[in-house]
Amino acid sequence: MNVSWDRVIRTTVGLRPHRPQGFVLKADKLDAKTLIHNYGHGGSGMSLSWGTGHMAAELALAHNGRRAAVIGSGVVGLTAARQLQRRGFDVTIYAAAVPPDTTSNMSLAAFTPTSGLYTNSMRTPVWDEQFRQAIRIAYRQLQLLAGPKYGVSWIYNYAPVDDPKMSGGSNPLMPDETRTGNVVYGPGEHPFSFPYVIQRTEMRFEPSIYLDALMQDVVAFGGKIRIRKFDTPRDLMALEESLIVNCTGLGAKALFGDPDLVPLKGQLVVLIPQEDVNYATNGGVRGSQPGVFVHMMSRHDGIILGGTSERDVWTLDVNEAERKRVVEGHMKMFAEFNQAPRSS
Repeated sequence: MNVSWDRVIRTTVGLRPHRPQGFVLKADKLDAKTLIHNYGHGGSGMSLSWGTGHMAAELALAHNGRRAAVIGSGVVGLTAARQLQRRGFDVTIYAAAVPPDTTSNMSLAAFTPTSGLYTNSMRTPVWDEQFRQAIRIAYRQLQLLAGPKYGVSWIYNYAPVDDPKMSGGSNPLMPDETRTGNVVYGPGEHPFSFPYVIQRTEMRFEPSIYLDALMQDVVAFGGKIRIRKFDTPRDLMALEESLIVNCTGLGAKALFGDPDLVPLKGQLVVLIPQEDVNYATNGGVRGSQPGVFVHMMSRHDGIILGGTSERDVWTLDVNEAERKRVVEGHMKMFAEFNQAPRSS
């Protein structure tokens, strides 16, 4: 890894749609129209959207018509549209912006189904079951998309730690089939300056490839995309479709008056790509802010450095202090990586 300020090519900011209770997935009514909510995925939209899209489409089958309006064209909207098409719906996506100008394009992005998704004390047993079902469906679906067309692949993630016990236990909400297991390397078995490194296998998404491929699929299967902004639920009444699937993410706060929806501001610094770097790291930066995971993800469009989460911050301005912390932290880590003693 070559980390330096002169290799920075862009800094991006996105606002994750977080609800302490987790995502909303339910059917409702808007006068004579059927309204299905599918929003509030936090930093887990890439991971969960095929699952929640499947469940939203199953709810839509109870509706008499087979014309659907999907509101929003991030990853949640695009996958919901595809799941509806698979069930015979004629789909039109209405959105104020389309890829590459969506929040989904600003994600790191890896299979992290609990990232920024909920607050433990606010979960309910009913929601827990929805989550488990969504993750099982999504995990199976995403495996079938692995390859260059969709930009989905499997890579190693390395977490340098001082104590091997820091590998921790698996999240009890995660189904057994999603756990790939850890390998712990001890002193002299790896090139990092930390005593131990935990190796995990994880799924990686390349947003620019993935979202573009999903858009192409929606259109190839007869879908239409209309650029349109909605300010109030009354605006939705003008739509011809009597079935509406709300995938507006953070936009649902204003559009539907959800008081629990707040942004988690995330920021990424992108370095010039390196063809010989094909892995991710998590942590390894001493002195980082507590509770914030500093991480690196290698992709074809660049080396992505992240690790910020600012709750209820609405600005899209770059946080220069966070930018400096993340870049210089990785500069130090990989300088130590290159100088660390290695076993013979």
